[in-house]
Amino acid sequence: MKHILLFGPPGAGKGTQAQLLVDKYKFIHLSTGDMLRDEIKRSTEIGLKAKKIIDSGQLVPDEVVAEMVRLRIKNMKDNTGIIFDGFPRTVAQACKLDEIMNDEKQEIAMMIAIDVHDEEIIKRILERGKISQRSDDRDINTIKNRIDTYNQQTAILADYYKQQKKFKSVDGIGSIEDIFQKICKLIEEA
Repeated sequence: MKHILLFGPPGAGKGTQAQLLVDKYKFIHLSTGDMLRDEIKRSTEIGLKAKKIIDSGQLVPDEVVAEMVRLRIKNMKDNTGIIFDGFPRTVAQACKLDEIMNDEKQEIAMMIAIDVHDEEIIKRILERGKISQRSDDRDINTIKNRIDTYNQQTAILADYYKQQKKFKSVDGIGSIEDIFQKICKLIEEA
C-alpha cells in the first residue's frame, strides 16, 4: 500500500490529479474538502460550523478534521493506498495523521507538492468558481485570504516531510497530463 499526500495551495490541481491517480492505481481518494462539503450539504453540526469558517477563508479546526479522517481510515482496510487531498494542512494535523497511521499500522509513503505561483492560483480558482458556484471560489478577497492562510500555516508542512525524507515536488504549470505523468513517475520510483 502506498499512502500519498497531495500537497499544494488551493487551486493547484490536487483534486484533478487525485482523480487521475484513483483511476490509474485504484487508490482511495480521501478529500477533507469533499468530506466537509458533505457535512455542510447535510447541515450537520460540523457542517454548519465549517461553512461559517470556510466562507471567511479560514481553516476548519484540526480536531474536527482529524476525527473525520480517523473514522475514514479505520474503515479502509483493504486498498492499494490512499490519496490524501487537503489533509494535513498544519504541522499539528501532520502529527495527528502520523498517530492515526501508526494506530492502524500504516504509514505515509510520500508527500507530492504541486507547485503553482499565486497569480495562476487566483486565475484558476476564479475560473473554477464560475463552474462550481462555490461562494469561496468567487470572491477575490476570500481567495487571497485562503492563499495567505496556506502560505502562513500550511506551506511549512514541506519541512515536516522533508525531515522524514518523504517530500517530493512537481511543477504545477502545464497540461494536466504532463503534471500527471510527473506525479506517476514519483510514485513508481518510490
